[in-house]
Amino acid sequence: MINRSEIIFLYDIKDNNPNGDPIDQNKPRIDEETGINIVTDVRLKRTIRDYLYDYLGKEIFVREIRNEQGKVQDGKIRAKDFGKKKEDIIQNILQQCIDVRLFGATIPLDKDSVTFTGPVQFTMGRSLHKVEIKRIKGTGAFASGQNKDNKTFREEFILPYSLIGFYGIINEKAAEATKLTKEDVKLLIEAIWNGTKNLISRSKIGQVPRLLVKVNYKEKYYHIGDLLKTMRIESDKEDEQIRNVEDFILNIDDFIKILKENKDKIEDVEIKVDSRLNMSVDIFKVLEEVGIKVNKLII
Repeated sequence: MINRSEIIFLYDIKDNNPNGDPIDQNKPRIDEETGINIVTDVRLKRTIRDYLYDYLGKEIFVREIRNEQGKVQDGKIRAKDFGKKKEDIIQNILQQCIDVRLFGATIPLDKDSVTFTGPVQFTMGRSLHKVEIKRIKGTGAFASGQNKDNKTFREEFILPYSLIGFYGIINEKAAEATKLTKEDVKLLIEAIWNGTKNLISRSKIGQVPRLLVKVNYKEKYYHIGDLLKTMRIESDKEDEQIRNVEDFILNIDDFIKILKENKDKIEDVEIKVDSRLNMSVDIFKVLEEVGIKVNKLII
């Protein structure tokens, strides 16, 4: 039996691009009205999927598979990897593919499709402060043309620093339909943290997970909601001048307050904190003092 849970995940990135927009020169995504950095939930789910598949060897439905001609396999052909009959395909995908059990999927078939709503849903990730895009110019490794001496020039866009927060919910009702297990949820939590830490590409190196909180509820179909909004950063510097995790304190006073108000509905709170993150209070100590059971996540 899966309990309803809320997830808060904070990570940061330095001198890089957490999630480029392909239709805007691959610039980091910015809310132009607020100056807040945006990272899509699709990016986080990709991080999780890649870790589950590449590091843990778990089968996932949504992955790039190429045929002998080098063309990417489409959804209908991918579905046929799991059987010929509709019933067999659905049963085998749910049994074998952890990403479908977690995030759901629309499975295209020859004559129709089957849709599973994902038990695990994330909002868009948003930075907890305003950011400013920096443009970096450099030279490429190759000449601009054959028999030419001049090298090509490249241009890229980065953020000097961004502390990004994701908020998610695990829906116990949808978990019944996809047959989500407690072990799946355990692997999800591991993949959020370690997947982010091990995402070592040129544009993602420098990402560090800072805080992961999972609030588990006793009461069926109940959750507080919007927990990420109860956390904010405090700094002597202007938002755009923040350059590393030592430049601010994460204020969690409102987070503690709202959990205290709902403690009778909370089973426990699971937490993983990077030692370099400074918070307004000791999160473990204060939650225990108000009578909430706290467990350290071992990842």
